[in-house]
Amino acid sequence: MSAPANTATHRSAFLTAYAGIVFAFIYLPIIVLVVYSFNRDGVGGFPPRHFTFDWYRQLFADSAIWDSVLNSLSVAAGAVVLSLTLGLLAALALDRADFPGKSFFRRLVLLPLILPGIITGLSLLLFAVRISLDLSLITIFLGHGTALISVATTELFAGLQKMDRRQEEASLGLGATPWRTFWLVTLPNLKLSLIASALLIFTLSMDEIAVTFFLYGREYTLPLEIWGRLRRGITPEINAISTLILVVSIILITVWYHLRTRSERQ
Repeated sequence: MSAPANTATHRSAFLTAYAGIVFAFIYLPIIVLVVYSFNRDGVGGFPPRHFTFDWYRQLFADSAIWDSVLNSLSVAAGAVVLSLTLGLLAALALDRADFPGKSFFRRLVLLPLILPGIITGLSLLLFAVRISLDLSLITIFLGHGTALISVATTELFAGLQKMDRRQEEASLGLGATPWRTFWLVTLPNLKLSLIASALLIFTLSMDEIAVTFFLYGREYTLPLEIWGRLRRGITPEINAISTLILVVSIILITVWYHLRTRSERQ
């Protein structure tokens, strides 16, 4: 009895230590980045001894950074609308319709989740060149919206699978048209899934760089602006904007996770 108990104790201690090492490897660099965003001496001198908010004041006075932030926000908002619209249609087709090649269609819709961003970005670049579309924020928006359709489809399909179809049947039985049933019954039941999908798509679009790199023109999104500055060296101002991105991303993902958990409980 004691030998198995000792073995289990040793295994538990080993797994705890291993988990601690893994989490330290993942999150310690992020903690260092946040700490250095308050370091008066810049990115040198460890451990930091003098803390300041000067880098954040310098950041908020940097017009180029905030222009790229506005570009990223507009692209992300457009990507949310495009991805949700096409993703909802794809989810409805997968959940409600039977047609030849349905299994292939499902794999095709989910393909961007598997493909590397470089392949997706290069393919969209070749398509834009083929149709003589100038590279701009519009091509970035189309690229993000296309690449993230699979995210919207996955989330909304899961919401449709959990929906009580009897509500729609009752609406149709009472004389409502299919379109009116969709607006008054189906969409309200998908509200949490739509909001959760929108938050996740928005977050992924704001952080996207692989697809964006192939599709940008003269205007930069925030990840491209940061990448361009990193080529000249790491500055505390970059640490400051990265810290703000981290905080916003954590908030959005936390809200998304809360909504998805709430949807699963319902």
